[in-house]
Amino acid sequence: MAFVVVIPARYASSRLPGKPLADICGKPMIKHVFEQASRSGANAVYIATDHQAVFDVAMGFTKNVLMTRIDHQSGTERLAEVVEKLNLGAETIVVNVQGDEPLLEPENIDQVAQLLANSSAPMATLSVDIENVEEVLNPNAVKVVQDAHNNALYFSRASIPFQRNSMLTLDKNSIPLHNFQRHVGIYAYRAGFIQEYLELPVSPLEVQESLEQLRVLYHGKQIKIAKAIMPVHAGVDTPEDLARVVELLNA
Repeated sequence: MAFVVVIPARYASSRLPGKPLADICGKPMIKHVFEQASRSGANAVYIATDHQAVFDVAMGFTKNVLMTRIDHQSGTERLAEVVEKLNLGAETIVVNVQGDEPLLEPENIDQVAQLLANSSAPMATLSVDIENVEEVLNPNAVKVVQDAHNNALYFSRASIPFQRNSMLTLDKNSIPLHNFQRHVGIYAYRAGFIQEYLELPVSPLEVQESLEQLRVLYHGKQIKIAKAIMPVHAGVDTPEDLARVVELLNA
């Protein structure tokens, strides 16, 4: 199975400015992410950035660095520019790895690429079991439900599936955790679908939920989904997240 990994590395971050260059145990975060992705079975790993400082640092450890436009409104738009720059074939599998996930396991990258390769869907992604009620009720934790054929049915910030007998009691301690899945923000695409996605009309569901992937489902396209085979750690959004990652790596 052939696939490539693209790591979008946007410099601006309201909660952690210059996030890709944040120091983690003596290395910038983007290098940790690149090294983890390079341990996967990808044919090539590319970094796509919008900032000269990130470009210069990344060029110190790989030549697979692309400068992209600064006006992209989403990671998918940046990915489309990379596909065009690399002249990737329509059936090429592209795995989008977030640039703020230095603890991402290479096995999960291989898994999502294989999931897409074994299907006719244009996209694939992963999920993990939700382990506490707070996460079930947290709108920042995106939940997902799927059908019997590993197709995502819906993604939501709401608590889905709604477990009627327990949730109507308003006693959160009575909510059983089985069947709750949290979406993991790693995607595999067929390269030809990335531009097609951007040409699809924006859906009311994605606007309401602020979840881009709902555009795909709204227009009748499939997203394959499976449980991640390796543990998934939260990405780095804040200085507190950064401290947590440093602690884990030093453990």
